[in-house]
Amino acid sequence: MLTILRKEFNSFLNSPVAYVVIGVFLVATGLFVWVFPDSSVLDYGYADLQTLFNMAPWIFLFLIPALTMRTFAEEKKAGTMELLLTRPLTDGQIIGGKYLACLLLALLALLPTLLYYYSVYQLGNPQGNIDSAATVGSYLGLTLLAAVFAAIGVFASALTRDQIIAFLVAVVGCFLVYSGFDSLASVFGGAPAYYIGQLGIAAHYRDISKGLIDSRDLLYFGSLIVGLLLGTRLVLQSRNW
Repeated sequence: MLTILRKEFNSFLNSPVAYVVIGVFLVATGLFVWVFPDSSVLDYGYADLQTLFNMAPWIFLFLIPALTMRTFAEEKKAGTMELLLTRPLTDGQIIGGKYLACLLLALLALLPTLLYYYSVYQLGNPQGNIDSAATVGSYLGLTLLAAVFAAIGVFASALTRDQIIAFLVAVVGCFLVYSGFDSLASVFGGAPAYYIGQLGIAAHYRDISKGLIDSRDLLYFGSLIVGLLLGTRLVLQSRNW
């Protein structure tokens, strides 16, 4: 798996895709956090990074599918998929290597935003007047959300040989899982709305972003990721049917 991980990660770094994705993410989040008056932390009056953690899932919703769309679709289109499957690797190792490479690149885009935290920490009055526990929880929530989006993207790429279709399927899938259940819950009221909302990522992401690390939220994200990767393996194994 490490061989595939290194190959895929180096492939990303040797292509403009990685730098475009990281650049777009940093420019977009930077504009919302520091420049746009409606969301700028400089005009907000409170030392927090809520703008970053509100906007990042929507930006990831498009950028992570752009990273994952080539994982299997490109191999199929180039005719190298069969060659890859004949190597002494299990389907799980191939999927795991490609998935982790995409996830690591997404987290690499997130890494420079730690400078935002340092800046807000310094700008706070008094200095350091920022809820660090909630910030750590929000970064953990964003990491788990990126992990689910990457799993959806890899699954979508395994379904087709067309990268554009893989991208569109992944974007729609990420949108439905992130926001679809919240929208559906708004149609109902009371207990049904609560349980429907709990099926989506947004409810669990909000809970973790408050700094409350609940094992049920971690189990939710873990189950979703494992389920999607098992689904990807099922798609690959369908070649033998």
